[in-house]
Amino acid sequence: MEHHSNHAALLCGGAQKIHLIGVAGSGMSGLAGLLLALGHRVSGSDKVRTTEVDRLVGLGLEFHSPSHPAAAAQANLVIYSSAIRPAHPDYEEARQHGKMLLRRADALAAVMKAKKGVVIAGTHGKTTTSSMCAHVLRIGGLQPSHYVGAEIPILGTNAQWDPKGEYFVVEGDESDGTLALYEPEHALVLNVEEEHLDFYEDLQAIEAVFQRLLDQTRGQVFFCADDPHATRICSVHPRAVSYGESRAAFYRFDDLHMKEFQSHFRVLRGGEPLGAVTLNVPGRHNVSNAVGSIALATELGVPFALIAEALEGFRGAKRRFEIKYRTDRYMIVDDYGHHPSEVRATLATARNTGRKRVLVMFQPHRYTRTLALKEEFGLAFGDASLVAITDVYPASEPPIEGVTGQLLVDEILRNGHEQVIYQADRKKLAMEIGRRLEPGDCVVSLGAGNIHESMKVLTRDVALLEEIQNLMGQGTARLYEPLAKHTTLRVGGPAQFWVEPETEEGFARLVRFCAEREVPLMVMGRGSNLLIRDGGIRGVVAHLARGEFRKLELRDGRITAGVGVKLKEVAYAARDAQLGGFEWMEGVPGNVGGGLRMNAGAMGAETFDHVVSVRYVDRSGEFHTKTPAELDVHYRHAGALVENFAVSATLKGAPSTPEEIERLLELSQTKRRTTQPRESSAGCVFKNPGTIPAGKLVDELGLKGLRVGHARVSELHGNFIVNEGGAKATDVLSLIEQIREKALQERGIRLETEVQILGEPGGFHD
Repeated sequence: MEHHSNHAALLCGGAQKIHLIGVAGSGMSGLAGLLLALGHRVSGSDKVRTTEVDRLVGLGLEFHSPSHPAAAAQANLVIYSSAIRPAHPDYEEARQHGKMLLRRADALAAVMKAKKGVVIAGTHGKTTTSSMCAHVLRIGGLQPSHYVGAEIPILGTNAQWDPKGEYFVVEGDESDGTLALYEPEHALVLNVEEEHLDFYEDLQAIEAVFQRLLDQTRGQVFFCADDPHATRICSVHPRAVSYGESRAAFYRFDDLHMKEFQSHFRVLRGGEPLGAVTLNVPGRHNVSNAVGSIALATELGVPFALIAEALEGFRGAKRRFEIKYRTDRYMIVDDYGHHPSEVRATLATARNTGRKRVLVMFQPHRYTRTLALKEEFGLAFGDASLVAITDVYPASEPPIEGVTGQLLVDEILRNGHEQVIYQADRKKLAMEIGRRLEPGDCVVSLGAGNIHESMKVLTRDVALLEEIQNLMGQGTARLYEPLAKHTTLRVGGPAQFWVEPETEEGFARLVRFCAEREVPLMVMGRGSNLLIRDGGIRGVVAHLARGEFRKLELRDGRITAGVGVKLKEVAYAARDAQLGGFEWMEGVPGNVGGGLRMNAGAMGAETFDHVVSVRYVDRSGEFHTKTPAELDVHYRHAGALVENFAVSATLKGAPSTPEEIERLLELSQTKRRTTQPRESSAGCVFKNPGTIPAGKLVDELGLKGLRVGHARVSELHGNFIVNEGGAKATDVLSLIEQIREKALQERGIRLETEVQILGEPGGFHD
């Protein structure tokens, strides 16, 4: 059971043995730092260990994971976070031993009694504003202690106890009503809105908690005059001081100029100018927050010159419009915002960065909030060109039927926004944004859950994409290109990096880069003999079909063709030069590169029957020219091109008459039309076993027409599997395995695939 007597005397009156349950959380780790600074012997337990825990261990914290009931039993006082339930082993042990148990907020309120507390309160903006206030008072020479609910790089840590200073700046948490516990010297109220409706019944209940804080504030109450609810409940306080943009505010700002991540504005006190301020934290809402900190610091006697200096040097908290990546092409921002007002403010800031488009990936936080504020969320994304929403981060709440990310998508669409995507799997959210990314875009990840993990993935891939683009030079590079667009079978997941170089030298630099950085590299032609798994291809997929790779030259009876030239184009170029032997290529839907790698063939001929030499790039980015005898060529295989990358080939033919060439071209066309299906396919699936053609074997096994999903064994040719539209790679793979099993069981024949099967089954981000 909890004991409430004499908390302040216990925590501020000498060293005690104190145990914290859930010590790795941002609020509890901050409290642990304060208690250590006050001279207490502190132990703590949690199921995770963080870098902040490691820092605290260096200061004297005794850490245990996941729990340590013995430490709880030996402590004079046990403090627990709001996430801890009575069934926790440490909590239960403390209760059985009759130990004093305190909530985190009770303990913090007790510590505050040792100094003049300054509580920063509001439904959003508290972390940034409380860190601003602490920083301004520190630069102003007041040596404040502070307790802030996030990592603040400029403050060094989220909590600090300075025995010399008389002020203690605290971020007050209203989410569970514990804001009413504080009895501060001063309070700063940013805003009051409907929020945390899992705990509160309505806005009136929220206002009652804020009113209790105001009633217990001995000194001044600073409030934002631009917020109607804050104004209504704060303005009647006998020592109220207003701030904001409103002309009614005692401290107000005007002459605001915003450019990218900087704001310039003038501050007035009672209508008299105090001076100009430059703020390097973006957003109009942060200008208002800064004026709140100016009001507080000025009333506490800090000279305006020092305040302006502090604000110009201030840098924000982690996950508060935190710029994770920025170049001329792309910008990626991470933000904690999860309330509609926060979403609107963040997106307005992103829009004002001057970027072409704002793309958002948003993770709703809590089922209750999502349901209660769905209409407000529906109106909050107007500044975004594209919105991708994943499912709700529960934060320990049980699900509510019908409350998913789709609920918000429907609301946003209902308000006229057309570019909204629902992706239930949070791990795939980065892919939804990345594949639509264009130069000039700003991506914002929003949410209080684990959406930042998707942002990290996207940031890593965007950074590597830009490296690839820069070293390649001419050509294009994209993220997460669907490979179903580039295979003749029309199935397959995305390429992590899809590149289309235009020069051989640029491609050689790319090859060398991938080898040095150990990035997988695959070259893909027309995709006519490929089956890409649904998880896609990890690493770089290079498509050599532009610029120098499309060159086709005829000289002295020989054809030199880049690997991006279609085999059909070679056949007709040969016809125009009256060179025979290439007619079979008319019926093969591949290009020169694929023909070389697979030693493709038809009508009794093969690619290497015509090859004089091949020019290729090795893994070091060096060029070589080799003859077929040096390339380890076999049936449907060219060994030297497994690890090396062909860029062009010189081919030879034999003089022939126009009539003979046309006859053979027509024969190739007819054979293709009459023996190969018209539907999307990857060509022949199996190599012919020595005893019987694979197509005839499939026919004799009675498997023509066999179907899995939208994939089917062709009735026209048993060695073709066709996509009827919408097939998945798993459908095709299932058919392949069924055919192989039946061939082995009934004929004793082990079929080998001729089609190349590549890619990840699950996904390269798993």
